[in-house]
Amino acid sequence: MGVFIIFFLIVGCSVDYLYLDSFTPAGLPLPIATLLALGLATATTLTAYYGGSGLILGSLGAQKLDIQSAEQRELRNIVTEMALASGATMPQVYVMNDPAPNALATGTNEKNAAICVTTGLLALLDREETQGVVAHEMAHIRNEDTLLMTLVSVLVAGIALLADWGQRGAYRPRGNRREGEKNPALFIPLLILVAVSPLLAQLLAMAVSRQREYLADASAAEYTRNPRGLARALEKIRDAAGPVNKATRGTAPLFFADPLRRRLDDSESRLANLLTTHPPIGRRIELLYQMAGMAGTSRRE
Repeated sequence: MGVFIIFFLIVGCSVDYLYLDSFTPAGLPLPIATLLALGLATATTLTAYYGGSGLILGSLGAQKLDIQSAEQRELRNIVTEMALASGATMPQVYVMNDPAPNALATGTNEKNAAICVTTGLLALLDREETQGVVAHEMAHIRNEDTLLMTLVSVLVAGIALLADWGQRGAYRPRGNRREGEKNPALFIPLLILVAVSPLLAQLLAMAVSRQREYLADASAAEYTRNPRGLARALEKIRDAAGPVNKATRGTAPLFFADPLRRRLDDSESRLANLLTTHPPIGRRIELLYQMAGMAGTSRRE
């Protein structure tokens, strides 16, 4: 969060110096752009902490449970069971209308935590498998992974906005420069900013490492006493085609399995360890079957 604020301040100072002459005797008495950048960064950070969960669920089109639906009533019962098993406060429960089977947890603490599953997951998985997925998301809440993942998701969106501003700013005139002329003093650093921002956003997302996913799987097996249910859920999700429609790189770390369905996610290479948010599903399945005393197999029953 500190780096995020500093990042905005650097851009604000650059605008003040290159465009508004705020740090020169003939310029403005106050560094207006720097103050605006500080205010925007602070507001974004506070919004991420106190309202990030709602923003994320809204961006995904998540809806509260429809009690008239038998599937969603069963989902509520499963979440209640897993909240009791984990010793956590009952989270809010949402459903996202998407055919891709997936789920996520968000929230900065147990009191404002929420679990959301897709309609595709409810249609594809049986009760034991859904219970395993919900237990995994409940483990993220209990392990406080959702705090970091929620902050990262909102701050990544802020960085993307900053990169867009930087790209536009490279073409704005300063002083008596002709309209539309590129500012050579600003173009190079802004070009670097635009190029580095996606990588920086991805590295922020990696703050929750693959090991946290393995830990959540292990915790889910502890809550349900049924690691095979979670393993079967992973198998079905692995075999189902298609990404989650409204998922982005910012929200990807929140999901049970990578919602973008990138090829690199199935790799165990060093590059994959650096640039992916989830461990390979095959490895997760193997470890869960080993927990169930079925080492060396990943078959369905």
